[in-house]
Amino acid sequence: MTDKMVFFPDGRGVEAIGQGTWYMGERNSDIASEIRALQAGLDMGLTLIDTAEMYADGGAEAVVGKAIAQRRDEVFLVSKVYPQNAGGKQAVTACENSLRRLQTDHIDLYLLHWRGSIPLEQTVEAMQQLQLAGKIKRWGVSNLDISDMEELVSFDAGRQCMTDQVLYHLASRGIEYDLLPWCLERQIPIMAYCPLAQAGKLRNGLMESPVVQQVARENNITVAQVLLAWVIRHQGVIAIPKAGTVAHVQENAAALTVRLSPEHLEALDRAFPAPKRKTHLDIV
Repeated sequence: MTDKMVFFPDGRGVEAIGQGTWYMGERNSDIASEIRALQAGLDMGLTLIDTAEMYADGGAEAVVGKAIAQRRDEVFLVSKVYPQNAGGKQAVTACENSLRRLQTDHIDLYLLHWRGSIPLEQTVEAMQQLQLAGKIKRWGVSNLDISDMEELVSFDAGRQCMTDQVLYHLASRGIEYDLLPWCLERQIPIMAYCPLAQAGKLRNGLMESPVVQQVARENNITVAQVLLAWVIRHQGVIAIPKAGTVAHVQENAAALTVRLSPEHLEALDRAFPAPKRKTHLDIV
């Protein structure tokens, strides 16, 4: 346990860096390596594992299920439901299918993957039913902007939302204008997906940025560790980078102990400034 714990509204704490699984389970030749990576992450205290029924059409959940089969009690398991499945009987079926692939009887945190045509109130009702049945412990949302979150908490049951999982990295800072402070004020953690901008693919040049590379050199760390440390500099933000190898997991876990100086944070801020007005929520 480090001093970078993040706590959900019900008091459950996790390390500020977890393990993402997007693109896992897509090639049979990679599955053994992916399982080893997830298990190594658990060994290093990265107990939050995030997945979704969408990833590899359930293949990522199957990989996670194999990785945690003998270690379920160590894991804070997060999965996500398609918007078209996030209501009524479809929600029950989707959740049960995820549970089967994950080889478990419950999901610790179940998220609406993005907003679709099913009203939020119906999704919350489905989440409550799944909780009552013991299939999920908590629920939250993903890819919801501030107007959606305000609608969600406008009815009592919506205030049980435990997190909003959104795209957030050094070159995508739109949430800092309104969504991030709104969530943190209400003690709703943000889960940052693609915190490394998919190794820079989402923003050409991010990992090649001279400023980012200089900060890495001066701290004797890697560029990825700079980007992760930057994302979790806020208390209440969880980064969920994907790592398909043990070496990458070790690199990610070490970022928990990185503390960027005010001077380095200022340099990064100058190179990648936050927007000064409302911007559309970035989604990939």
